[in-house]
This record gives sequence, structure tokens and C-alpha cells, in this order.
Amino acid sequence: MGDAAQDLDARGGALDTAKDLFAGAAGGIAQVLIGQPFDIVKVRLQTSTAYPSALTAARTIYAHEGALAFYKGTLTPLLGIGACVSIQFGAFGWARRAFEASNASHANGSRELGYGQYFAAGAFAGVANSVISGPIEHVRIRLQTQPHGAARLYAGPLDCVRKLSAHEGVLRGLYRGEAVTIWREAFAYGTWFLTFEYLMNLDAARNKIQRSEVPAYKVAFYGGLAGEALWLASYPFDVVKSKMQTDGFGSDMKYKTMRDCFGQTWRKEGARGFWKGIGPTLLRAMPVSAGTFAVVEATMRAIA
Repeated sequence: MGDAAQDLDARGGALDTAKDLFAGAAGGIAQVLIGQPFDIVKVRLQTSTAYPSALTAARTIYAHEGALAFYKGTLTPLLGIGACVSIQFGAFGWARRAFEASNASHANGSRELGYGQYFAAGAFAGVANSVISGPIEHVRIRLQTQPHGAARLYAGPLDCVRKLSAHEGVLRGLYRGEAVTIWREAFAYGTWFLTFEYLMNLDAARNKIQRSEVPAYKVAFYGGLAGEALWLASYPFDVVKSKMQTDGFGSDMKYKTMRDCFGQTWRKEGARGFWKGIGPTLLRAMPVSAGTFAVVEATMRAIA
């Protein structure tokens, strides 16, 4: 009887994880389509001194490269970020259920997570995600920042992967900046999920309703606020990651390590150097994160 119950729990957990993965993939597609134009402006601001403001960057990109330039390198994140967000929600759901099971075994029997546990589950999701988000974002950044027209360096995502891997192998080429990516993902997604869950739980308790009854517009709003919190918690790591992933190779390399990149940025640009591009990033974060959580929550409710 005990073995049968455990088997049923295992199958139920696997089904829940599959639902989390599917809903996350749907949210990831929405995230890319909404956020890609904002993202290319952010990367250009982080990695170049040619633009005094986000608006100037956007106007320059449009004037010199056309409207489609705002979707340069979209194929990679459309496929990859869908997988990344799927992993984020799948890993977060798995960690949340693990904490619930652990909490239920204690004396009071409550399955409710503490907010430290929400952060830990989110950080776990971010670290799990970093395995594929690191190289995907590296390729996307290289494609976004390469010269336009005949001077471009990469014919497309696969060509970029091949050429990056040719520099010092896959780990030091394609996976450049992975250490700072792991730090960024842990802080970012720990904060992201914590903020969203806190706001959803607060709303449900205040209005004496089930979480599934929180209106869609509130889900989107809380998701948007979580997106703002995500970037405020992790942006300096993102700046360093972008600098390392647009750096040259061999004798052209400026930054030897994550620590070296932090140090050089501080010496040359001061604290402001770690917040370049934060304006368009926060502007992007609200609709992108709102759309992601709205789509994921709607998908989860539809397949529940």
C-alpha cells in the first residue's frame, strides 16, 4: 500500500512538472516577442559608448539598420528562451513541491513555504537555467552587437556557435561569462519568484480568495512588479556578463575573469558603470515579465 502511494505521488509530481514546463515554454515565447526590441537597445547601451541615451540608441538602430534590426538574433532566444523559461518554471515548481513535502513532515504539518524558501526555490531555478541561458545569451549578444551589412562577423546563430567554440573550446569560448551568469540567475530568479509569490499570496489573503481566483490583470501587474525587482537585484551582474560576452579573444581580450571585469568597470566608470542601460531595462521588464506570468498562469489554469 505504501509503495502504491509513493508511486502515485511520483507520477503526480512528474505530471505537475510537465505542466510547469509546458506553461513555462508558452510564457517564454511571449517573453521574447515582447522584450526583444528593448533587449537590443539595452545590450548596445551596456557595451558601447556611442549612444548617450536609450532613445538615441533606438533612433540610430532604426535609421541605420531598419525596423527588423530590433529583432536581430531573435531565432536563438525564441527557441532558447522558450526552453529557458520552461526550465525556470519546471525547476521552481519541483523545488517548491520539495519544500512543501519537507514542511508537511514537521510537527505543525503546514505545507506553506516561507519567503526564504521561495527565494531558494527561485535561485535553484535560476542556477538550473544558467546551463543553457549562458551560451544562448552569449550567441544573442554577439549577433546583436556585430557590425551591420557586409562587415558582419556571423552568418547566423549556428555560425556564431561554431566560431565561438573555435576560440579556446566550448567551455572558454561558447560558455564565456558562465560564472557571472550563475550569480546573476540565482539573484534574479530568487527575487523574481519571491516577489511574485509574495504579491499573489498577499492578494489572496487580503481578499479571502484562492490563488487561482486572482484576476488576470492583477496577475499581470504583479508579474510586472516582479520583473522590476528581478533587474534591481541582479543588474550589475548582467552588465559584467554583457561586457565579458562581447569581449575579444586572444590578444584582444580585455577581461580575464569576472573579478577582473568588475574591477576594471569600477576603476573606469565607478558605480554608474554597473547601471548603464538600467532605464530601458526597467521599461522593458514591466511588460515582458507581466506577459510571462500572465501567460504562464493562464496556461496553468487551463490545463489544471
